[in-house]
Amino acid sequence: MAGSEKTEKATPKKRRDERKKGNTFQSKDVVSVVLLFVAFFILNLLVPFIYQQIKNLYIAQMKKIMTVETLTVSGVNQLFREGALVFFISVLPVAIVIMFVAVIMSGVQTGFLVTGDALKPKFNRINPLSGIKRMFSLRSLVELLKSLAKVALIIAIIYTTILAMIPMTPDMLITKIDENVMFMMDQTMSMVQTVCMIFAVVAILDYAYQRYDYEKKLKMTKQEVKDEYKQTEGNPEIKGKIRQKQREMSMSRMMQMVPQADVIVRNPTHFAVALKYDADQDVAPLVLAKGKDHIALRIVKVAEENKVLVKENKGLARSLYESVEINAYIPAELYKAVAELMAWVYSTRKKENVK
Repeated sequence: MAGSEKTEKATPKKRRDERKKGNTFQSKDVVSVVLLFVAFFILNLLVPFIYQQIKNLYIAQMKKIMTVETLTVSGVNQLFREGALVFFISVLPVAIVIMFVAVIMSGVQTGFLVTGDALKPKFNRINPLSGIKRMFSLRSLVELLKSLAKVALIIAIIYTTILAMIPMTPDMLITKIDENVMFMMDQTMSMVQTVCMIFAVVAILDYAYQRYDYEKKLKMTKQEVKDEYKQTEGNPEIKGKIRQKQREMSMSRMMQMVPQADVIVRNPTHFAVALKYDADQDVAPLVLAKGKDHIALRIVKVAEENKVLVKENKGLARSLYESVEINAYIPAELYKAVAELMAWVYSTRKKENVK
């Protein structure tokens, strides 16, 4: 069905919810290539140190081999242990830096997200059918082909490097140890550099694909977007009814204030404003209620039912309606006009009292 197609981009709420679940965008190849470049940079810095370690090991091993008549198992083990120690000492600084950079790079891509949702037990993780589906999914196939391509590239680079070195082997037998070690290290570094450059291209392509795949998975159907809006903003129909009810309650409260007014100024059907002034309490006349069109007519009707004076003044009624809020004092520029109105109110009341 067309309505069930995921055609809409993920909303901010959808992204936040997925992030809380631990579902964040991350390209492992970007992390890998950064680690390769870091390793290459560190190795370049450590070339003199590694060179000296390898040279010392080479000399020591050759001396031992030349001084013994036959190689024993224990002797070979000793040579292996010494070589492993040199390798460990040479690689340890690089390994420490790489581990630190790996954590930083993963954090940069995921925003250093720490969530326990990914650790919660989920049935589909142990369900054999789900596992088989994941194994034969398009994503798994892409990852497999990508891994095979990487291995093939590395093998090809190593093979071509060694193949190019074969003609030089006779010369290496009569060359000084220092030169041989430096030559081997140069070839190794050249090999690593080539791998880094190729993997950088792979990482760029992988980043683009992973971003596309991630955004595609986050897409929502039109119905999901509507449902989310209802959950976060509320059902539009219900909200409309609530607003209508609030307006009715506000109108009712305002109409209850009309009988307390001293005068209603009107224009004659479009605007109506209820004014009250208590010289002992108010700094200026106060607007108790105001309305336009049918609300104005209701204000006038309530006023007449409660014997509140009503005065027609088109200009003043419009000015009060447009410039003064309910329960607010009139501005200074309207003092004179309202003072004349209040004088009329007091005069009318006085006449009525005389009668």
